[in-house]
Amino acid sequence: MTTKPPSQVHPAPEESLERIAYASVSGIPTVEPHDRDRLGYTIYLWLKHRRDPLEHAVKAAVVRLHISEDEAIQRIRTSLQSQGVSL
Repeated sequence: MTTKPPSQVHPAPEESLERIAYASVSGIPTVEPHDRDRLGYTIYLWLKHRRDPLEHAVKAAVVRLHISEDEAIQRIRTSLQSQGVSL
């Protein structure tokens, strides 16, 4: 049994790709929170590499949405542009 406290978690800076990606999907209604996390991670990878169009990244996340995929893509685009990401 351990007696040490867990390690401190240091939040990423506001301008980091991680923050931008997860903020861009924060308002997307999904079936489970894990779906939103998976979508955020996929958007992070897309921002990092930008090999395929954004539509392919959202489709690759295989997320169960409460809205249409097209509406989710539009919301993500709007959020990314408002955060200063050039698409």
